[in-house]
Amino acid sequence: MNWSKFFILTFFCFFSCEDNFQEIKKINNYDNIPIGIAENIKLIYTDSAKVKAVLISPTNKDFTNQEFPYSEFPNGIEITFFDKNKNPTVVTSNYAITYNKTNIVDLVGDVVINIHDGSELKTSQLYWDPEQEWLFTEEKFSFKNIDYDIIAKRLDANRSFTIFNTGELDGKVMFEENEILVNEN
Repeated sequence: MNWSKFFILTFFCFFSCEDNFQEIKKINNYDNIPIGIAENIKLIYTDSAKVKAVLISPTNKDFTNQEFPYSEFPNGIEITFFDKNKNPTVVTSNYAITYNKTNIVDLVGDVVINIHDGSELKTSQLYWDPEQEWLFTEEKFSFKNIDYDIIAKRLDANRSFTIFNTGELDGKVMFEENEILVNEN
């Protein structure tokens, strides 16, 4: 056997493996692998034998094995909530992620909320705190109902939109005139 050919072949193999070492480490990185993947899911949340919500998604990836656990819905989500009168509110987005430690839901891409009374909110991203029943975003949004037809940037509102804070408002808002008493001293 010719030792020079063996040495050159070994030399090239050693350096070609060294170049791919970082890629091999990435492939074997189990820290970023979900512990479960579910397809075509339909979850029904009930309380006292009453349906409170129905979640539908083509894919759910469970990353609760992470230091900051989360669940991801990379192909979109549709959630239908039912109030005490069984009236539906439908929430859709192209992507969603729920953070287990904070219980915050991040909805991204064509986020639409359709409320049974005809109200509709549209935005590109919306955060939702289900425990506080609170919605917020720093993105541009539109909201239409019987009293509002607005476009604004920044939203901070409760789920029923009875408390509604916004920034840079543009649109129409209906309000009732009330008598204002001024006390001058």
